[in-house]
Amino acid sequence: MPHLPLASFRPPLCGLRPSRGFPRSHTLSTQSEPHGSSISRRNSEAKQKRLREKQAALEAGIARKSKPFAESIKAWTPKEIVLYEIPTEYGEKKDVSQPLPPAYSPWYVEAAWYPWWVQEGFFKPEYQTRLPQATGEAFSMCIPPPNVTGSLHIGHALTVAIQDALVRWHRMRGDQVLWVPGSDHAGIATQAVVEKQLWKDRRVRRHELSREAFLREVWKWKEEKGGEICEQLRALGASLDWDRECFTMDAGFSVAVTEAFVRLYKAGLLYRNRQLVNWSCTLRSAISDIEVESRPLPGRMELRLPGCPTPVSFGLLVSVAFPVDGEPDTEVVVGTTRPETLPGDVAVAVHPHDSRYTHLHGRKLRHPLTGQLLPLITDSTVQPQVGTGAVKVTPAHSPADAELGARHGLRPLSVIAEDGTMTSLCGDWLQGLHRFVAREKIMSALRERGLFRGLQNHPMVLPICSRSGDVVEYLLKSQWFVRCQEMGHRAAQAVELGTLELSPSFHQKNWQHWFAHIGDWCVSRQLWWGHRIPAYLVVEEHAEGDREDFWVVGRTEAEAREVAADLTGRPGAELTLERDPDVLDTWFSSALFPFAALGWPQETPDLARFYPLSLLETGSDLLLFWVGRMVMLGTQLTGQLPFSKVLLHSMVRDRQGRKMSKSLGNVLDPRDIIHGVELQVLQKKLQNGNLACEELAIAATAQSEDFPHGIPECGTDALRFALCSHGALAGDVHLSVSEVLSSRHFCNKIWNALRFIFNVLGDNFMPQPAEELAPLSPMDAWILSRLASTARECERGFLARELPLVTHTLHHFWLHSLCDVYLEAVKPVLRRSPRPLGPPQVLFSCADVGLRLLAPLMPFMAEELWQRLPPRPGSPLPPSISVAPYPSARSLETWYQPELEQSFSLVQEAVQALRALRATYQLGKARPQVLLQSSDPREQGLFEVFLEPLGTLGHCGAVSFLPPGAAAPSGWVHVPLSDTIQVYMELQGLVDPQTHLPLLVARRHKLQKQLDGLVVRAPSEGEAETQRQQRLSSLQLELSKLDRAAFHLRQLMDASPCPGEL
Repeated sequence: MPHLPLASFRPPLCGLRPSRGFPRSHTLSTQSEPHGSSISRRNSEAKQKRLREKQAALEAGIARKSKPFAESIKAWTPKEIVLYEIPTEYGEKKDVSQPLPPAYSPWYVEAAWYPWWVQEGFFKPEYQTRLPQATGEAFSMCIPPPNVTGSLHIGHALTVAIQDALVRWHRMRGDQVLWVPGSDHAGIATQAVVEKQLWKDRRVRRHELSREAFLREVWKWKEEKGGEICEQLRALGASLDWDRECFTMDAGFSVAVTEAFVRLYKAGLLYRNRQLVNWSCTLRSAISDIEVESRPLPGRMELRLPGCPTPVSFGLLVSVAFPVDGEPDTEVVVGTTRPETLPGDVAVAVHPHDSRYTHLHGRKLRHPLTGQLLPLITDSTVQPQVGTGAVKVTPAHSPADAELGARHGLRPLSVIAEDGTMTSLCGDWLQGLHRFVAREKIMSALRERGLFRGLQNHPMVLPICSRSGDVVEYLLKSQWFVRCQEMGHRAAQAVELGTLELSPSFHQKNWQHWFAHIGDWCVSRQLWWGHRIPAYLVVEEHAEGDREDFWVVGRTEAEAREVAADLTGRPGAELTLERDPDVLDTWFSSALFPFAALGWPQETPDLARFYPLSLLETGSDLLLFWVGRMVMLGTQLTGQLPFSKVLLHSMVRDRQGRKMSKSLGNVLDPRDIIHGVELQVLQKKLQNGNLACEELAIAATAQSEDFPHGIPECGTDALRFALCSHGALAGDVHLSVSEVLSSRHFCNKIWNALRFIFNVLGDNFMPQPAEELAPLSPMDAWILSRLASTARECERGFLARELPLVTHTLHHFWLHSLCDVYLEAVKPVLRRSPRPLGPPQVLFSCADVGLRLLAPLMPFMAEELWQRLPPRPGSPLPPSISVAPYPSARSLETWYQPELEQSFSLVQEAVQALRALRATYQLGKARPQVLLQSSDPREQGLFEVFLEPLGTLGHCGAVSFLPPGAAAPSGWVHVPLSDTIQVYMELQGLVDPQTHLPLLVARRHKLQKQLDGLVVRAPSEGEAETQRQQRLSSLQLELSKLDRAAFHLRQLMDASPCPGEL
């Protein structure tokens, strides 16, 4: 394959334009220039500038570990975007016959590859059975189905990056891989979004439409907006089998949901009962625990709530007197944060051993509002040390009170209605009022009656509906519940016995605790969008009061009618059935995803081949609500665990450690990081969303502070690599865009390395078969051994599913072994005539193997570069790197020489020592001679074979040996490398002591001043103190170097004749 000189790179191959959102003050010319382009000059100037900045940072001590993002973006230089403009039909292979662009550009690299991968069927398990490296083993995963309500954020991108890296590795390894895509109908979230949209566009409320008309609007919205998630997944390079895409409201999935409900009901694991549930008054629906946000309040705080005309104060403890019946001067004072529930009080409870109330046991108290008599009961769960030690009992509106009330046979009174208003049980003076308006009226009434005993700040945790922002109420509702104890016991036992592996293992504790205390699961939702419950009320003319007893369940109405006929003994045709209007909790259907997506309850080939799944990978926040329920229902309905291994990653937070939230303005579309975006565009996205005015203002301000210059283009590969670099054991992922930018720089480094290699290989290069390649020099042997070591570590990382190990290993090989060492060492060798045959073959193998190692993490760039490599003779070339064999440790075993790598590490230490000396004495272009002195003959033999690369990498002249015990020449500086090795570098004639000594003194004074400032500063705590100590050590080390350098310069001055003596 021909590789033209880069100077010949001109349109119409591609166009260059400034990066989107970052205007430039000049237009980039695409005309070639002799002996290098303007781009090359600018790159050279930028490199020199970076070197100067690095030197300044060295003088100032250790640079901070990470800069605020605003600073990072301010320093970011916009990169020219190179576009791929060769006409290519969608799904056709990209044209790689033209030379590479001069610099890495994600727009160019990522163009056209994904449609071709899909068109060729590389992501389908059927294709993979034909691969030469096919193992015959299956590997299956499903994507955690994202909510169809909107778009993916960085948390989703982390999931996709990890899953796709694992999937691509298994595919290249030769496994038959199935990765199932899908999305969740997200009942509450989707209905809320569509309702807001209807009101915004047409001023229409849901209940003004029929159920069928509203559902048509939801499906219309889904068709218009639902495709955005798929586009994001494609942009992220997710190698999903799109022909098997699944939506949780598809007809086939609906059959699975109905079947699951019916089977659980017949097994006695589903029942209907009147119990307390989490209730959103705004949504007028029960909600799941995961949709309840626990918001801690330190004390009094005013909140604006939907439907409430004025702000409401929370974090206050109201003290109320309950007079003792028959004793006018005796009362029991009770503290409450919920005075609006006072009408629902049915008792006051105290601890049986609380001496303050022993004399009142068995007495009656007067209700402060109604005057009704309430019992004073004793219960050991009451905490006497909290407040007054007396608590009001409201069984209809508190889970704890419901348990207490059940123990004492107390009848609950429901005083808050579904819509959040007060019920008729409260009396005419409160009925119909919003509960928090009624709160103030109750407080006034208590004051008027002289029963108000005070108000004080009180820290509390307020349950907030994450979907509506309203305070969650606990209401008694007739709902469908799943019995979880038996299934939960099996799930806990699976982890305990090791048949289900949770990784990292510290999640096992939460798993066991949750299942040990699991309650029954309310699966009813009072919504229109979702899987309608397949239960029917049998309407009897004379049994209206017993409606709860006449529920039947069936896959169809006809089946339910047969069941009803059997139960009543009447002909089914005479019975009237009304289907439950409620729908099932979204978590119920998503818990079926691993097997329903494969065709269950039908016995499909996919279900037989790929179920149970090989691995489930998801965020740790979904461990209990999703993973736990999948394990329960999967085991119950299929007789098998849905998967045997669970890999959990941490939560993604912003650089300030905050959870991603639309209202905070820190939720980022991965495509904005991939392609870059202006601040104005980010702000417009907020305005087009559904945020309230107050939230919009907060989010817009936060965006302006975090991204004052917008977000620069980083590319998919850089984003994936940065995300996979975070370990599951490292806590929450605090991702900043500057970190992704660093990965983009890494991409550019690889790009430039391949451009160099292509230039070395030329047009007529013929690679040797890998098994015939034998290194002809120690440096060739070293880099091939490093390549084999890298393959071993990558294999170990993928097998252990520790992607940070893989990313670190690859980063170290490409950057520090290949680019920084081997390429620099081999450049003088390649300039010889005739050129040696070894290095080009070695460079080809580094490129081929290195790109295949990189492909699961950076699929686009790996494909772009690998496609341009000439094929090895004797074996068919895979059509794509995505189905090429992944390099294994065994395949590269002949190159692996750990002893050689260990030996060369000593040479690298000598290189670092020489470079440090050059920097200290500011030698510039001078190439001083070097002498090595060793008292160990084996070490001398080790250095002997690397003398030339040592001089090249150390930017020195000739390197030779000084006999053991011999004195060093005059005018040479020396540094000990170890107890047995000394390094001497020539200074005489290369440094003017009289010029350089004052400069060293000035640098020393500057650093000493910084050190003194740090020493007198008061010690900090935690990470800040660690950074201070690191900076102190750095400054002290640099000062000692300067002192030694000044000493040597003075020696040179003493040895040099004065000008008057010449």
